Amino acid sequence: MWWEVILDALKDTAILFPFLFLMYVIIELTEHNTRMGKPNRALSGRCAPLLGSATGLVPMCGFSVMAAKLYRHRRITPGTLFAVLLASSDEALLVMLASPALGWAQKAIAVPLLLASKFIIGVAAGYAVDWLFRTRREVKALPEGEHFHEHEPERHEEHDHDHEHEHGEHEQFTACEHKHESKWHLYALSPLLHALEIAAFVLIVNLAFGYLFFLVGEDRVISFLQTGRWIQPAVCCLIALVPNCAASVLLAETFCLGGITFSSLLGGLVSNAGIAYLVFFRKKESVKSGALLVLALFAAGVVTGYIANAIELLIPILH
Repeated sequence: MWWEVILDALKDTAILFPFLFLMYVIIELTEHNTRMGKPNRALSGRCAPLLGSATGLVPMCGFSVMAAKLYRHRRITPGTLFAVLLASSDEALLVMLASPALGWAQKAIAVPLLLASKFIIGVAAGYAVDWLFRTRREVKALPEGEHFHEHEPERHEEHDHDHEHEHGEHEQFTACEHKHESKWHLYALSPLLHALEIAAFVLIVNLAFGYLFFLVGEDRVISFLQTGRWIQPAVCCLIALVPNCAASVLLAETFCLGGITFSSLLGGLVSNAGIAYLVFFRKKESVKSGALLVLALFAAGVVTGYIANAIELLIPILH
């Protein structure tokens, strides 16, 4: 019955929610009590793409946005930016780890394989991009603990309405962009709101698939999705370009429910950069850079998805 679909979706989401909340608490504790999330001189050194790719794997809010802002201030190389964006998965990793729809045996394979694949792709692409642009962009070294204005002094405009400039605030380039007022807000309310937001997206996906299975039949739906596996990577990469965490949540939960292949998930998450590229659309002079970045991310995701698709057919690890 239709009400059973709703109950099943609510039950699965309720099981997932405590894990999401706990993970966000851990993330906040890690981010604000360690050096993680704070850029240093290594981000402008020879190992920058390597460190950028490793940084992108950490499921912290705003890492990709931080990288975009650092790049705009010429504090990191194009390759480092690309490495961070290709390696980041937004909320997908948390959803995969917490989802009750994906068995622990599958998680033990899918999660490490996803992380390893995105790390390797990020590192390889990062160094390749830096090699291509080695004579085109000068990078300023990043002194330890330095603070920056969101808009450099020489670029301030008379009628600039950005929040940071209006209030004369300094930007510290930490991973999380929220301004927390207290420890209770930082370690309880903020994780709770994050968890509720992601749980809401997951509930919507679960309801959609539940009704689809109910109306059409689970076997027919899965059979249709499997016949369209060569269309999936391109479609997933298009979905991934939506500048919202809902895109990564949709891809991850759809994979957990058996709706897309692992290769399609990988391709989509390679293209996904959250809201990072919107940083480039804030000013007219960087719109072209933003458009090129979006095209490059989409192309990288599509190529990755189809290569992984072919490999997955030969080595059906997750089947």
